[in-house]
Amino acid sequence: MKKTILMARTLPDELVKQLREHYHLVGPLTRLDGSDLPEGAESAEVLLTMSSIKTDKALIDALPKLQLVSCYGSGVEFVDCEYLKQRGIALTNAAGTNASSVAEFAMGLILAGSRHILAGDRFLRTGLWKGNSVERYHLVPGLQDCRLGIYGLGEIGSRIARLGEAFNMSIGYHSRSRKPVPYQYLASLEALADWADILVVATRGSEENYHAINDNILQRLGPHGYLINIARGMLVDETALCNALDNGQLAGAALDVYESEPAVSARLRATQNVILTPHIAANTHYAQAAQQKRMLDNVELYFSGSELIGRVC
Repeated sequence: MKKTILMARTLPDELVKQLREHYHLVGPLTRLDGSDLPEGAESAEVLLTMSSIKTDKALIDALPKLQLVSCYGSGVEFVDCEYLKQRGIALTNAAGTNASSVAEFAMGLILAGSRHILAGDRFLRTGLWKGNSVERYHLVPGLQDCRLGIYGLGEIGSRIARLGEAFNMSIGYHSRSRKPVPYQYLASLEALADWADILVVATRGSEENYHAINDNILQRLGPHGYLINIARGMLVDETALCNALDNGQLAGAALDVYESEPAVSARLRATQNVILTPHIAANTHYAQAAQQKRMLDNVELYFSGSELIGRVC
C-alpha cells in the first residue's frame, strides 16, 4: 500500500505526477486550520507546503501521524518551527536551490532601477526623445564604484555580492554574524543603510525583522539611494517606502515580493519610481527543477529512514 502524503496547496504538475507514482497524494487543503481535511489526510505522515502558507498548531494537531513538514522553496517563516520541535516533527526546505536564479534577478532589478531602463523605455515610447543633442536623457551615477549593501549574506546574498563585484561595485553587508569574506561588515542595519548607495534585502523573514526596512532605514539610505527586495515582503514597511518615494527621500526601489501578496496596494502600484514584479525571481527552469528534486528527495529519504537534506528542525 502506498504511503499517504498531503499537499497544502497545489504543487507544480510535474512534481505532482512524480509524487503520485510512488505515494498516495491527497490535497490540496481548502482550509489551513485543519477543519476541512480531504479524505485520507488523517493518515498522512508528510505535509508538503510552502513558506508563504500558514502551518501552525491547529493544522499540525489535525494530522496525528505527521512526521515531516517539507517546504517548497527556501523559506519557513510561516511554519511554527517551535511547535514542530515540541512534537518531534522534522522540517525541511529547499535552501540554496534557487540562489543563483534569485541573485541574477536581483542584479537585473539593480540595473533596471539604477540605470533607469524602464523609465528610459517609457521616455522613448511616449515620444519625448528628440535626439541626443537636445533631449539627452539625464545622467545617472552607474554601478562603477557604487556601494552595494546586502542585508543578509546567506546563499543568495553571497551570490549577489559576487555579481556586484563583477560590476566593480564596493560590497558591504550586515548579517547575524560576521562572515569570512572580503567584504565590509557593517555592525547594524542602520550602519549598512548609512553606507550603501543600493540596499538589497536578502535575509530571511521572521517576527524579529518584521518591517526592518522602515522610515529610519529609508531616510538613512537617502535621496540618492535605491532599495531592492527579493527576500520577503514582510521585511519592508510599504507605507514608509511609498512616503519616501513620494517625498523624494529615496531615489527609487524595485520589489519582487510584497507583504500581502498577491495583493499590492494601489498606492504602491501608482508610484512611478518603483519597479514591481510578481514574485518571479526564482522562476527559472533550473531553480524550479532543483526545488522539486529537493522535495522529492526528502520524501524518499524520510520513508527510507535516511538523513534528510536541508533540515531546519
